[in-house]
Amino acid sequence: MINVQNINKTFRVTKRQSGILRAVKSLFSREHEIVHALTDVSFTINDGEMVGYIGPNGAGKSTTIKIMCGILTPDSGTCDIDGRVPWKERVNHVREIGVVFGQRSQLWWDVPVIDSFELIRDMYKVDDALYRRNLDELTELLDLSELVKTPARSLSLGQRMRCEIAASLLHSPKTLFLDEPTIGLDAVSKIAVRQFIKKLNAERGTTVILTTHDMQDIEALTERILLIGKGRILLDDSLDELKKRSSERKTLVVEYAGLEPMICEGMTVIETKDGRMVIALEPSVLSVSDAIAYFAPRTELIDISVSGISAEALVAALYKEYHI
Repeated sequence: MINVQNINKTFRVTKRQSGILRAVKSLFSREHEIVHALTDVSFTINDGEMVGYIGPNGAGKSTTIKIMCGILTPDSGTCDIDGRVPWKERVNHVREIGVVFGQRSQLWWDVPVIDSFELIRDMYKVDDALYRRNLDELTELLDLSELVKTPARSLSLGQRMRCEIAASLLHSPKTLFLDEPTIGLDAVSKIAVRQFIKKLNAERGTTVILTTHDMQDIEALTERILLIGKGRILLDDSLDELKKRSSERKTLVVEYAGLEPMICEGMTVIETKDGRMVIALEPSVLSVSDAIAYFAPRTELIDISVSGISAEALVAALYKEYHI
């Protein structure tokens, strides 16, 4: 179980304006600003949960992850992960966690990936039988048979990310922290990685904390959302409940021939292009059936479709609601 209570973290940032004179002045007198990265952050994550930790850039997501990994020490507050305090018991803690940072690599740049895997095995003191079993499974599921023979510097970003995910799982961690894990992956690879993570959670009960800007990852993998903004937890709820809360919002896609149709009360045009109009519909003002009946005599309809709010639209609405 992960139990985070009242975590605070600040950073002291040096400020300097441009120009040679100001640069010389800064050698003798520097201006600093205190940035509050996290303020009273609290949440609990049970064993085996898959949680989406979302928020805009600079909200505090990566800082929270680094504290839970033991990389950073908070100014105040407590963090207990399976009975361990991450920054005080780093050696024991890292044996039980796996971490993937989309912008950071744990692979050695100039050697074949398999050499990095074997070094990681030695660092974590993984039993040979367990290492071989995990390596074979990861190689098959993530299609790494050729990639592991290649130096990391020769891999594309998407190929490297698949290897990074494998490297983080060689020691069978109980908790997996994923920070932008599908960055740079093509559509097929993204689906494969998502299926693999779901299988990992289902078969091994691995706890997964996912931070990403790809809402398809959130929708495919997580059932619970933690929203952080300006260093504070703003929302903790299930994805289903959030969708139910926004269930009245509908999107109407109208494809038509001829002139662009006029809209009526209860409709807001989101996009119009090449005979296709995307409309936000407010069912409390105008029902879906009435909207269709409105368009039918007024334009030559080719096709019309209705959908509920997407994960992207839901998150955008949350950002707007909480002013972040």
